Amino acid sequence: MHRSGKGFPQDDPVAVLIPSASAPKFVSRPQLSAMRKGSVPVDVAIDQGGCFETSRPTTHEAPTYEVDGIIHYCVANMPGAVPLTSSTALNNATLPFGLALVARGIDAVQDDPHLRNGLNVRGGRITHPAVAASLGMALSAA
Repeated sequence: MHRSGKGFPQDDPVAVLIPSASAPKFVSRPQLSAMRKGSVPVDVAIDQGGCFETSRPTTHEAPTYEVDGIIHYCVANMPGAVPLTSSTALNNATLPFGLALVARGIDAVQDDPHLRNGLNVRGGRITHPAVAASLGMALSAA
């Protein structure tokens, strides 16, 4: 169980994301139970396994559940609620990288640190340290 060591905020948002890896269980059940009854933590890392000890994936049809008086919202694929907006945002963010790959092939990955940091597998070998660690597999150089 990962802990910040500073106590858990009563009203502040908490977000945890480690790209390409499972989310750490950053918020323990006792920390959640210390929140005001009826509080609604939103686990935005649920697609990566969730960052609350009591998290489990839910759906847009049944988005919440209660544990120890705390209402959890752990909807997987939250952007699916606004598909046009999320698709446009994703396209705007990723199109330049796709165009670079089309224009320059694998050389674009070698020259662009963002593409290089996003590379997970090359030639059947895992090249991203977080992915290798998460899966318990060997890391290879890109």
